[in-house]
Amino acid sequence: MNADVQLGGTAVPAALGTPRVSRPPEPGRGTRDALRRTGVLVRHNTAVLLHEPGPLVGRLVMPIILLLALRPLYEQAQGPGGTSQAVVGSLVTFSLLALSIVGGSILSERVWRTWDRLRATPVRPAELLVGKAVPVLGVLLLQQAVVLGFGVLVFGMPVAAPGLLVTACLAWGLALLGMGSAVGVTVRSYGQLSTTFDIGSLFLTTLGGALVPLSTLPGWLRAVSPASPGYWAARTLRHAAAGDTGPTLRGAAVLLAVGVACGAVACRRVARGWGRASAV
Repeated sequence: MNADVQLGGTAVPAALGTPRVSRPPEPGRGTRDALRRTGVLVRHNTAVLLHEPGPLVGRLVMPIILLLALRPLYEQAQGPGGTSQAVVGSLVTFSLLALSIVGGSILSERVWRTWDRLRATPVRPAELLVGKAVPVLGVLLLQQAVVLGFGVLVFGMPVAAPGLLVTACLAWGLALLGMGSAVGVTVRSYGQLSTTFDIGSLFLTTLGGALVPLSTLPGWLRAVSPASPGYWAARTLRHAAAGDTGPTLRGAAVLLAVGVACGAVACRRVARGWGRASAV
C-alpha cells in the first residue's frame, strides 16, 4: 500500500488513490490529510518541473539579455531613472511570459491523461492547483530575484525599501499563478496555450507601460492601462523600489485580488470537470 503509482510521469502514492471510506471524523484529521496530499503533489510536481529545465533557464537568461540591451536606451532618454525602468520592464515582460510554465504544467497533466485520475482520488481541486502552483511560484520568485539582483549589483539600481520590494514581488507572483492556472484549465491544446500567452503577455506588457513608459503612449491607451495586471505590477515594483509604502501596498492589494479571482475561477472549473483531459 506504500508503493507509488506512476500516472503519466507524475508519481502519486497509492494512498492518494484509495477510495473514500466512511469513518468517524477525528479532530484535525482532515487538515492533516489535506496537508499530506498537498505535500506529495508539491514534491512530485517539483521533480517533473526540474526534469525539463530548458524553459526555466530561458526565463532566467532572456530578461538579463533584454536588460543589457535596453538599459543604455532608457538611461539616454530618462537619465539615472532609466535603470529602474529597464529592470522593472524586463522583469514584468518575462514574468508574464513565464505564465506559460504555469499553464503548461496543468495542461501537461491533461495531455498525459492523469488529470482525471487525480481528480478521482480524495485530492480536492484546491490541493491539485496548490500542488502545481507552489513549485512554479518558486520559479517566479527565483526569476524576480535574479533580475532584480542583477539590476542592483551590476547596474546599481537603487532600492530604498527591500521589504516593500519583496512584498511587491510576492503579490505579483501570486497574481501570475492565478492567471496561469485559469488559462491552463481553460485552453484545449498547446497551440491555444501558446497563442493565448504570446499575444496576452505582449498586450498586457505594452498596455501596462512595462517596456514603453506610459507617458509616451497614446492618450486612449493610458486611459485603459489600469485594466492590465502588468500596469499594477510595474507600478507597484517601482514604488516599492522607491520606498513608497502607500502606493506599494495598494498595488499589492490589487495584484492579490487578481490572483484570488483567477484562482477561484480555476478551482471552480476543476471542480466541475471543465479542465478534463477529454477537452484536449
